[in-house]
Amino acid sequence: MARKSPEVNAGSMADIAFLLLIFFLVTTTIETDSGINRKLPPMEDVVDPPVIKQRNIFTVVVNKNNMILVEEKLMDLSDVRRAAVKFLDNGGGIGEEACDYCKGERDRSSSDNPDKAIISLKNDRETDYKVYISVQNELVAAYNELRNREFIALYPNERMSFVEADKKYSDPRTSVKVKAALKLKLSVLKKMYPQKLSEAEPTKNN
Repeated sequence: MARKSPEVNAGSMADIAFLLLIFFLVTTTIETDSGINRKLPPMEDVVDPPVIKQRNIFTVVVNKNNMILVEEKLMDLSDVRRAAVKFLDNGGGIGEEACDYCKGERDRSSSDNPDKAIISLKNDRETDYKVYISVQNELVAAYNELRNREFIALYPNERMSFVEADKKYSDPRTSVKVKAALKLKLSVLKKMYPQKLSEAEPTKNN
């Protein structure tokens, strides 16, 4: 008489597989690409667009070879911030367009004042994303450098820079009273050096 092999009890296999699935779903970290955090300005009906003088536009181009051209001149990444600060803080305007807090060279061929100054950033579709973001970070840092300078000069008792104050304002742990005081001071600096960073449509070389 032939012996029967013992049967394997597979009744609980489905439960075990289900538990393993839940375990991996809970413990697995899914990486997500984070984009650039930018708040778009509200749409406004503009009947007659303002006339922008060429001297008030600071052009920065990153070509397909990741070369940086500032005002059509080749420039290293380490020099971009300094060039942007020089442009934004030039204060070359006269009369109503004069800037009494600017500490630049007041070159009449450069920007009139920070409110008129616009930085135009353009890249090629083949530009490395890392290079493009690095250039953008340097341009944003130029605005923050000037805002830091004026924030410390205007509000020395705060014992912090504009960037630190903005970080504190955004912290959910900061009290409502402190946030209200910081909001007013931050808005003053944003008005003195408004961030007018224009990103043009990328070009594609055939």
